[in-house]
Amino acid sequence: MTAISITPVVTKADRAAFVDLAYRLNAADPAWVPPLRMEAMELVTPGKNPFFEHADVQLFLARRDGKVVGRISAHIDHLAVAMDPVQGMGPGTGNWGLLEAEDQATATALIARAEDWLREKGMNRVLAPLSMSIWEEPGQLTKGFDHAPTVMMGHQPERYNTWIKALGYLPAKTLKTFELDITKPFPPLIQRIVASGEKNQRIHIRNVDRSKFASEAALILDILNDAWSDNWGFVPFTDTEIGYAGKKFKPIVREDLIMVAEYDGEPVAFMMTLPDLNEAIKPMGGKLFPFNWIKLLRWLNKPRVRTMRVPLMGVRKKLQSSRLASQLAFMMIEYIRRNSVERYGATRGEIGWILEDNQGMVAIADAIDSHVNKEYEIYQKGL
Repeated sequence: MTAISITPVVTKADRAAFVDLAYRLNAADPAWVPPLRMEAMELVTPGKNPFFEHADVQLFLARRDGKVVGRISAHIDHLAVAMDPVQGMGPGTGNWGLLEAEDQATATALIARAEDWLREKGMNRVLAPLSMSIWEEPGQLTKGFDHAPTVMMGHQPERYNTWIKALGYLPAKTLKTFELDITKPFPPLIQRIVASGEKNQRIHIRNVDRSKFASEAALILDILNDAWSDNWGFVPFTDTEIGYAGKKFKPIVREDLIMVAEYDGEPVAFMMTLPDLNEAIKPMGGKLFPFNWIKLLRWLNKPRVRTMRVPLMGVRKKLQSSRLASQLAFMMIEYIRRNSVERYGATRGEIGWILEDNQGMVAIADAIDSHVNKEYEIYQKGL
């Protein structure tokens, strides 16, 4: 077999080839959702994605006989490196992600090159795959290959998992998503907890105010940074990332699908739910033009979806592990469940990702009769 050459992405043409490869290699997978090409390009472009402001990133292409047959990103998130090692990242930890490869030999060569680059930068450990931030699409899919991912979740072929483990990578953390039928009322115990909260005058659950989008986004991310700050893999959002996330989410944000819980007038918890944009864009093949942009605008104006995804929720640390925290969570979940069914025609909910050992969130998922539908593995290896 002809030798594989691995070269860094340098030119605009290289970057375009890096993005294009995913569409070719995954075209035959009925569960894969082609991302909008403009967003896929933005993800890997300095000056567009604020991740580059606090990370060193190198993209690589693999070629055989001049044909692009694979790709990978290698990156060092300096905010992650500065975290306590107990939380999974920490000094000396680099990452790779965005792996696509025609065959195992190509994947092996790409991962080796990414590891070499990380060593050259002084890293002694790798957590992977992360594509590219922990907040974007972390982990390699290991369960749930037969159905499409929801918005902002990854989807990789099962063979990649085998190839990664063959190189000495060991599990570091499992991420899970839970699905449930939201047309059915929650169990009686949960209904009683919600009803009790509604009688408590110190509790107020409200929708976000879209007319104050910037301040509401900042509030939610402030709660998030506090609520998740002790979690495995946590990396704080920067001000630039907060603005970027707000701009990115705004078209699919619905006031009645994002709740803020206040206790004695203080915002202490939130739950963000998004209509599954992937249902709308999957048939588009990553292209908005010439006519798909019209279809997307119509959908954004009045989304009708099967699935709602809960990508983020959090309770301030001072309330965590309390009965109040669970009560606030159940109240927000119930109100959003009702709105999702009555106003958007949704029948299915997906919660996650959730860390496998996040006992509080797993308990909430179990209490509302949801079950694990997908699992993603983040692997580790010494360099």
